[in-house]
Amino acid sequence: MNSELESEITTFRMRFSIRARFELNLFLLALSFFTRIPVPKNIHYSTTLLNKANRYFSLVGLLLGCLLALSYFVLNVLFPISVAVLLTMVISLLLTGAFHEDGLADMADGIGGAFTVEKRLVIMKDSRIGTYGAVALVMALLLKFSLLVELANMAEYNLLVIFIVASSLSRGLAGSLISSLPYVRDEHSSKSKPLAQSQTRQEYFILLVIASLPLLLLPVAVSSTLVILLIIFQRLFRHWLMTKLGGFTGDCLGAAQQISELLIYLTLLAYYANAQGAIV
Repeated sequence: MNSELESEITTFRMRFSIRARFELNLFLLALSFFTRIPVPKNIHYSTTLLNKANRYFSLVGLLLGCLLALSYFVLNVLFPISVAVLLTMVISLLLTGAFHEDGLADMADGIGGAFTVEKRLVIMKDSRIGTYGAVALVMALLLKFSLLVELANMAEYNLLVIFIVASSLSRGLAGSLISSLPYVRDEHSSKSKPLAQSQTRQEYFILLVIASLPLLLLPVAVSSTLVILLIIFQRLFRHWLMTKLGGFTGDCLGAAQQISELLIYLTLLAYYANAQGAIV
């Protein structure tokens, strides 16, 4: 009996170890794809594995949010709020290689600069930035800076929580588009194709659960409001993409992340402004 029990325990441990290494490999693949953070060179890569790694999109966001919160905490000790916020934004761009910002600019150029789906996709593949992309990028960065400064002044160290919530939740929203829209670019012309295939229900569930965890750090009322607004935005954005492109591209995911992040900041700023006004 003891030998049978020991055999079962050993088998369980082996299976758990194999599964844990597999999931860790997926996370590291996602981390290497979405950030410039170094990962071990011995991780296993394939297009199939990279596609499965989309389940950890929001976990990558959670890690980035923690790094940004830590960065701001240190910088705010050394510098005024506006400087600390700006430097934290710089760190964010360095950590991600402006991956999502590039997607926002490309999508703005493509959809703003053409009237047919084919022409829009051609423009979005072009690495050069146009007027629409430049305007979208500049306005997004300026708005992000302004919102973060205002939040820092109103919410004090709650901004640390806000970085974590926004980073995780916005990436979860962007990743959710993969399971609800068709991909509209040839796989040989896009680096995002491996992550732009359909998700299983399990992968979708993992993505959203991880994305939602930081909401526990906020009051229930504001968490509920964020969820409702992001669901509405996701459906409207999804409909807009179907109208303009007939689906999505990797650039659209980056744009979704950036826009939803700004929406989160706007919602939280309205909450703290009203809370402050109620106290006064």
